[in-house]
Amino acid sequence: MSVQRSQTDKVLRLLLDRWDGITSLDAITELGCTRLAARIADLKSEGHAIHSEMVKVRNRDGQEVRVARYRLAA
Repeated sequence: MSVQRSQTDKVLRLLLDRWDGITSLDAITELGCTRLAARIADLKSEGHAIHSEMVKVRNRDGQEVRVARYRLAA
């Protein structure tokens, strides 16, 4: 199994476990996956319905920034 496939499978499992969705920080800290958007694209190409929304979070400097949060469609 390729590293890409393994990461894609892990991202799908995390999406299934998290009804509130995941961000790139979740993928990095929990899966070691630094290319979440690419893995989401892989899952979408396989037919998975995944929604993305931009959410506001605070970065390490306390600034408000926007990041993508991905969720499986209900």
